[in-house]
Amino acid sequence: MATAFAKLSYSRRMISRAETAENIWVIWRCEGRHDISRVCDLSVGGLFVSTPIPPPVGAKARLDFLVEEGQIRAEAVVRYHIAGGGLGLKFTAITDQDCPRLVALINRIRASSRNPRPNPCVVSLP
Repeated sequence: MATAFAKLSYSRRMISRAETAENIWVIWRCEGRHDISRVCDLSVGGLFVSTPIPPPVGAKARLDFLVEEGQIRAEAVVRYHIAGGGLGLKFTAITDQDCPRLVALINRIRASSRNPRPNPCVVSLP
């Protein structure tokens, strides 16, 4: 089984991402388009969201999370996309008030991954 966001045998990421087995959603705006997408994985450096029609690489996005930890607002740039799968976003700005809430959210996701549930972002490829 392969995933839509194929894992490489190595990673260029400096910060590992936490896969989200629970429902975490983000409202994002990019190039005049508004969407609500499921967050597939998340770190303090960025995230991957599930969306069928992603914007182009390099596009700037504004993100709003409404989670248990409170509202988290951030700005990001599209780093890559997978057709029909989603897009990888790199955070470019987050407020001092929202950063601790983001860290708390990531910690909660990592704690819940100790009791794994199926990740709905995992897609079987033919």
